[in-house]
Amino acid sequence: MTMFAHYRAFIGANPEKFFKATMFQSDRLLLGLNCLEPGQEQHIHTHAGQDKFYFVVEGTGHFTVGNEVQEAGAGMTIWAPADAPHGVINRGDQRLVLLVGIAPAPGR
Repeated sequence: MTMFAHYRAFIGANPEKFFKATMFQSDRLLLGLNCLEPGQEQHIHTHAGQDKFYFVVEGTGHFTVGNEVQEAGAGMTIWAPADAPHGVINRGDQRLVLLVGIAPAPGR
């Protein structure tokens, strides 16, 4: 496994639901890329005992974390502490590309 990766190598699309790709994973951290086409969403959900962040690489998303709702564009970071309900909708007209980190890694 290489220790270097360019995010564009992990971009993809799925017409049925948002696209997910794992970039790196260890027992302590999962780092991945989520791509949401216009109109797609990651429904509000929680991660028991796991912190999560989204970093907006491209596009704009409508994010919910707990009771907070905010639109965020390229360069913004969104933090979802363990057990906090969170999700995102792409209401824009361009693909939304998110770098996502979850710790500890799911299933570990």
